[in-house]
Amino acid sequence: MRLLLSFILLFVGLFLPQCVVAKEAVVLQAGISLDEMVPDALFGTWRINSSLQETNARGFFKPNNIDLWNISRSNSVITLDNPFSGAKASISVTEVEGNKVVFEKEGRYDNKILSDKVELYLDGDKFKGVNYLKLTTISEIDGRIMDTQTAEYSLMGDRVAGYNALE
Repeated sequence: MRLLLSFILLFVGLFLPQCVVAKEAVVLQAGISLDEMVPDALFGTWRINSSLQETNARGFFKPNNIDLWNISRSNSVITLDNPFSGAKASISVTEVEGNKVVFEKEGRYDNKILSDKVELYLDGDKFKGVNYLKLTTISEIDGRIMDTQTAEYSLMGDRVAGYNALE
């Protein structure tokens, strides 16, 4: 019995402090937000040329489009608004790695949910990227998914105003 008690005390004494330290390290790592890692080069006003690459709903999505995106940050909230369409949404940054930035947004319009995932590769006052769209129609009667339309656009962005790496 004494041997068992000694073993338990030894185990607790040797391994418990390491578990506590490891747990504290995880807490410290969780303090860094992806939003804080977004490069300043993303913010500003961009002219976007988009070209439809793939879709399961020909005729529903425009084959080519020109848009204007204002991307801004206020505290930890990043907002994208489009003065052409009047759309405005908070975006969630899901990945930042070097010059690659991935963000998502979702909006509900009546019985439709529009999900957007954008993957950009910044290059000074330009970027290239891809926009994945999914429009899901939900039944107002029983909540089931009635239809899903998808599209993939290639994106080319040119900065119109805002951040300038030379400033």
